[in-house]
Amino acid sequence: MADKDLYKVCAVEVKRQIWQDNQALFGDEVSPLLKQYIVEKENALFSTDLSVLHNFFSPSPKTRRQGEVVLKLTQMIGRSVKLYDMVLQFLRTLFLRTRNVHYCTLRAELLMSLHDLDVSEICSVDPCHKFTWCLDACIREKFVDAKRARELQGFLDGVKKGQEQVLGDLSMILCDPFATNTLVLSTVRNLQELVSQDALPRDSPDLLLQLRMLSLGQGAWDMIDSQVFKEPRLELDLVTKFLPSMLALVVDDYTFNVDQKLPPMEDKVPVTYPSSLPESFTKALQENRVACELGLYYILHITKQRNKNALQRLLPALVETYNDMAFSDVFLHLFTGSFTLLSDEFGAEEFCNAVFDGFFLTSFSSKENVHRHILRLILHLHHKILPSRLESLIKTLEPSKQQTSEAVKELYTQLMEKLDSQKKSPAQPAEPPSLDLPLHTVAVPAAVPPAALTPTHTPTTLTPTPTPAHTPSPTPM
Repeated sequence: MADKDLYKVCAVEVKRQIWQDNQALFGDEVSPLLKQYIVEKENALFSTDLSVLHNFFSPSPKTRRQGEVVLKLTQMIGRSVKLYDMVLQFLRTLFLRTRNVHYCTLRAELLMSLHDLDVSEICSVDPCHKFTWCLDACIREKFVDAKRARELQGFLDGVKKGQEQVLGDLSMILCDPFATNTLVLSTVRNLQELVSQDALPRDSPDLLLQLRMLSLGQGAWDMIDSQVFKEPRLELDLVTKFLPSMLALVVDDYTFNVDQKLPPMEDKVPVTYPSSLPESFTKALQENRVACELGLYYILHITKQRNKNALQRLLPALVETYNDMAFSDVFLHLFTGSFTLLSDEFGAEEFCNAVFDGFFLTSFSSKENVHRHILRLILHLHHKILPSRLESLIKTLEPSKQQTSEAVKELYTQLMEKLDSQKKSPAQPAEPPSLDLPLHTVAVPAAVPPAALTPTHTPTTLTPTPTPAHTPSPTPM
């Protein structure tokens, strides 16, 4: 670049012409935006606002496409197929280098942003366009219905010989956490329907397609890295062993709940909730990435249902999972949010032991992200945790001076400041009602002695006392 000052004042239309012949310069312009995008996603996952309703997956696809980075990239690309291809190549390279799935999200968002603007020059030449468009509708609804399932299957089956390279881009789009979230939620919903229908997983075409797409998405990194563009084979044990064992957990839970509702009988033997897990279930969580994803979402499902028994049964299985998926940021973000529905349970020692000792504290010292997620959880629920347990957690989680990052130290400082402020200003007792406040007319029987009218606590609602038939009309206060 001979004249950098002149380049800076050029309109974006002129810069596009320069970028098309200078990939390195275009990369320098795009790189800060890609870094900003990743930071924004990570900030959302580590947000201190824990909620089961408003989480990482709450924004609609269209809302996400209005983000600053996506809009800027869309403007920079314009209608240039060459610049679009350059950005896709940057995303593939960064995904391979970092394994960060947020680059897969950006790949899909960028294509759909151009779709929204009706940039036919690009959409018509991207072989993933119609597939991404259909999947985007499913993500919006958080469910893959039968009609869209057939459309998606048609796209996958339509990949012709000699065009297998498109599977690399399709796998990247399916690796997007928003796509994975939708597919797994749909799979769990299908499994629930199978239980009510007394049917087997292998008999559901929709379920098998969702597993096929999950498998393709989970294998995205391997496929792009190896440049072997072949759809991964769906493992038979996933359908014939793992899913039936997961359905067995659902049936165990249902049977126990029904038994608890039955009237007590003299000869009835008390039923205890099962504590062990099928070996096929725990083994699959450790060895099969699709099974692990499904198992993690099932645990999220029962946590949202406030099912403490099932949660405590399943927690030990999370310590060892495929590629440590149970300690990924996306899962821990959703898991900590789900605990807001079980906040009262943290007052029990047994529950705290299962959650903290049995899961979180097993890896926090070696995984900084786990340390941060535990602090997020305690920051939100500290007032519900057993005081003695809270004290020991604060000591255990105190950041070390050498190894801990600034993010962990900042969260820990926030927690300590919050606890200190509560110690300094304890909750004030309720003040007695002021005698100067106007009171509504309340009917009082004439025979009631004056002492009975003295308020002993702050009334929440003043309701008229019905006038007995044998007493004279009450005198208004």
